[in-house]
This record gives sequence, C-alpha cells and structure tokens, in this order.
Amino acid sequence: MVLFLLERLTPLPADRAWRLLTDWPRHADVVPLTRVTVRTPAPTGEGTVFVARSGVGPLAFDDPMEVTVWQPPEAAAPGMCRLVKRGSFVTGWAEIEVHPYGDGASRTVWREDLRVRWLPGLLDRPLAWTSRRMFGRAMDGLLSADGRSTG
Repeated sequence: MVLFLLERLTPLPADRAWRLLTDWPRHADVVPLTRVTVRTPAPTGEGTVFVARSGVGPLAFDDPMEVTVWQPPEAAAPGMCRLVKRGSFVTGWAEIEVHPYGDGASRTVWREDLRVRWLPGLLDRPLAWTSRRMFGRAMDGLLSADGRSTG
C-alpha cells in the first residue's frame, strides 16, 4: 500500500482548476499509454464510473473508478471529489480537493491510497516514488493551459 499527497498552487480560479482536474477523458492526454472511458452519462457526479486502461498489449490493465463524493467548489468553499478504485489489479482511493487561494488563484491537493495486488511490500517505496512523479506530472499537465505536462 502506498499513500501519497501532492499539492499545487495555480493561478487558475478554483472552478476552472476543478473542471480541468475532473475532466476524466482529459487524463489520457497527460498520462502516457492511457485511455479513459466514461461509462455513465454526463454530467459527472456521485455514481459516475470511468475506466483508465493503461499499458500496451498484454501488459495493459483496467483501472475502474467510481466517484463516491462530488462537491464542486462554490464561492469561497473548497471542492472535493473522492474516487474509489474498483479494479482487480489496482485498488484504493483518490481524493482531489480544490481550494480558493489568494486573489483568484487556487490550491489543489491530490491524496491517494494506491494498492497493487500481488505486489510485494518491499516494492512500496519504488511504487510511491513512481506514483508521486507520475501523478505530479499529470496534475501539472491537467492544470496547464494546453494540457501538456509542465513538470
């Protein structure tokens, strides 16, 4: 099990940062070798299900997720989204928070509990390092104007 937390400050207002971070298909634009399919009708809310398929050929796997908390930011109140990973290979949860910060900017927090079945505990540290790097680059890319990673 790997638990990690990432934070970013962005000049984007909280509602814009929220929309960018929770645009599930857009995650495929910033995470290499990944395709995202939303399986429930729009708009996103509690109960939305989507699947990230990552990898190549026989090394690819599905990472199905369900939105269990959906609270977009409103006025000065922060937004929070919780995803539960329901896969047979990757399990755990992720939380995305977007807080208004300063004069029109926002602070984003990505917290994740990542579990990879059949992965021995001695690989938790390399998995944590890799996950922080990969998800950090994804956050940077999602929050950038053109959708490409800046980190």
